[in-house]
Amino acid sequence: MYYIYVLQSQGDNNLYIGITKNIKKRLFEHNSGKNLSTKYRIPFRLIFSEAVKDRKIARAREKYLKSGCGREWIKQKYMRL
Repeated sequence: MYYIYVLQSQGDNNLYIGITKNIKKRLFEHNSGKNLSTKYRIPFRLIFSEAVKDRKIARAREKYLKSGCGREWIKQKYMRL
């Protein structure tokens, strides 16, 4: 199983979108500063996740969520500002 996830920084409200096989471990890595691209925006909260069986499908969904339309969809449905 692959998970597409969206994190919202509680510091600056920006989003981080990614895929992983272990969502709990990945969230811990982001919040403990082990990920260089998110290290300076911790703490994060998980606002959306979706499970899929195939990596190609997960990658396509991640790509969509990173697009303008995808980010707008996330903001409308899941973001608290």
